[in-house]
Amino acid sequence: MPYSMTGFGAAEGPVAGRRLRVEIRTVNHRYFNLSAKLPSELSNFEVELRERLRRDFDRGHITVQARWSDALEGNSGFAIDLERARLVVARLREMQSALGLAGEVTVELVARQSEILTSSANGSGEIGWAEIEPIVAQAAQACRVMRAREGEALATELRHRLDLLERSAQQIAQRAPERLVKERDRLRAAVVQLLDGRSVDEQRLAQELAFLADKLDVTEELVRLRAHVTAVREAMTSRDPVGKRLGFLAQELGREVNTIGSKAGDAEVAQLVIAMKGELEKFREQLENIE
Repeated sequence: MPYSMTGFGAAEGPVAGRRLRVEIRTVNHRYFNLSAKLPSELSNFEVELRERLRRDFDRGHITVQARWSDALEGNSGFAIDLERARLVVARLREMQSALGLAGEVTVELVARQSEILTSSANGSGEIGWAEIEPIVAQAAQACRVMRAREGEALATELRHRLDLLERSAQQIAQRAPERLVKERDRLRAAVVQLLDGRSVDEQRLAQELAFLADKLDVTEELVRLRAHVTAVREAMTSRDPVGKRLGFLAQELGREVNTIGSKAGDAEVAQLVIAMKGELEKFREQLENIE
């Protein structure tokens, strides 16, 4: 079953005597693209985080936000980088002077700057990835569950589009013999009119009719189209990511539909081809969110 690339999952658990909350949001993207917002004391785990999430997500834009969900008691665990604060103040005043800006450089403004105030999980020592990984895994699993649920809805929509494609293909197949007879009669009438009462070379006419029948025949295209539809249905039963494979098969379906359209020579078949192109476009739109 295909997975959607849209999902959300969250989990919370103990880390170094505190509570850490991890939230994972995913949207569609052509490749695996991670954006992580971590507390400063966890920033060195981004490599481990990336490798862990690659086990759960093949592609998509993945936003991870981790934050402490409890407040520190008293002043324990807080650190102030005074050197960095002095540098920030100097740079802000330099910018203020250079640009002629009004206002004051306040404590609140300085404290909001990156790495000025940091916490270290109540000072209980270094944090290990082994403490964080289970929380990330739970959040990822919750996100996968949501992506699976969304994927089921997408799969239902994709199957509906395939049903409509097959229905139109069947109507074209039923129309094909009648279309050939119609073209044969048209060509014979045109030849008789051009000869203006002279005898018809039946052998030459038969050759032209055979050439015309071969030119208008869409049997091979219909066979390949049905094969591609079958391949799509089989791919959609896989538990592996199938978005890229379905995209390739959609291109092949489009190629066959275009070829049938170029051979149409019939208003009814042309209308059916237009309808098939419309369904294929809707099919491709849904594929944009398939993992």
